[in-house]
Amino acid sequence: MALARFKWIARRAPAPGAEAPGTSEGGFSLVETIIASSVMMAGVITLAQLFVMSTRTNVAAKSTSIAAVLAQQKMEQLRSLEWGFDALGLPNTDTTTNTAVVPMAANGGTGLSPSPTGAGNPLKANVAGWVDYVDRYGNSLGGGTTTPPAGTSYIRRWSVEPLPTNPNNTIVLQVLVTPMGLRTADDNTDSVRRKDQEARIISVKTRKAS
Repeated sequence: MALARFKWIARRAPAPGAEAPGTSEGGFSLVETIIASSVMMAGVITLAQLFVMSTRTNVAAKSTSIAAVLAQQKMEQLRSLEWGFDALGLPNTDTTTNTAVVPMAANGGTGLSPSPTGAGNPLKANVAGWVDYVDRYGNSLGGGTTTPPAGTSYIRRWSVEPLPTNPNNTIVLQVLVTPMGLRTADDNTDSVRRKDQEARIISVKTRKAS
């Protein structure tokens, strides 16, 4: 009886070097692991790049939106100034209001006086009387200087030019708002074309009887 039991166990015992039934250990080879890791890393890197691009786009869009609001504010200020005719029908022009401060002051500014042209074009450089500075919260830091004060996040410039075909009665108003540090010296002197994150508004104002 004992001998028969021993023979039965021997028949079920695995051969030397073979795995016992039910003990096979499946898994990934080193090559498969390397390939899987490479694919995963490529995916992570791609996602990181997309995240960085998305963040930059959002920041640029926010900056452009703020610049557009600031430009519109300045344009509304300029358009509110007197540019019409008095009771006798004579031209009446505001040339003293200071729009570089908040609230606007009746004196100490340039109003709707024609701005310099050529190299002194206020859209190309900070020209006192046609520039003011704004912090990152949209608060005015005033103007009157060519050097932006501490805390400046946006530079707001404007120009007033007589319309060539009707210089006595029609003016062209332009406002350019630039994030601090966006333009280099060359950008300022060579071109006033709008750059990314900037806002530029143009309007025409014609004299009307008061």
